[in-house]
Amino acid sequence: MPIPATPRFALPPCRAPRTAALALALAAALATALATALPAAAQQPAAVATPPGAAAFGAAPATAAPEGLYDALGGKPGIARIMNGLVDRAFKDERIGPLFKETKPQALKDSLTDQICVLSGGPCRYEGADMKSAHADLPIRKRDFNVLVELLQDAMDEQGVAFTQQSRLLALLAPMHRDIITVR
Repeated sequence: MPIPATPRFALPPCRAPRTAALALALAAALATALATALPAAAQQPAAVATPPGAAAFGAAPATAAPEGLYDALGGKPGIARIMNGLVDRAFKDERIGPLFKETKPQALKDSLTDQICVLSGGPCRYEGADMKSAHADLPIRKRDFNVLVELLQDAMDEQGVAFTQQSRLLALLAPMHRDIITVR
């Protein structure tokens, strides 16, 4: 019997770039979860330093920012434009907008700008609350988190951020879901 050219159980190619980005972000979260689940003796010592100012995130990135990510996002001005677009979309979105009713939009934009600046390897300093404390009193579900990721991708698309750079940022943000999602 001849072997077919295409495996019988091959997964279909990912046709939607957003699906690929979410898959990458989930893979990064899974890798982080597995790394933290291993016994200490099985883990390699971390050779990568956490970016300055990142300790307050609660879920500090597992790796340093990919080289060039800060510049690819447009530096601090570009990150500010992305965060402005994200926050504006989030406040208007009927699915998650109500979660922000007690939030001052400009304060959130400024805080997110600093946070993403630090995570992407920029020279900023994030002095906000850690993610677990910041979201503890909010009823955030997994689907709410996913909507925010979608809106972030839309904001990055609007600013012309390349898909590969979007994926690199999402991979840094994915591990935070454990501290942000409060309703399981």
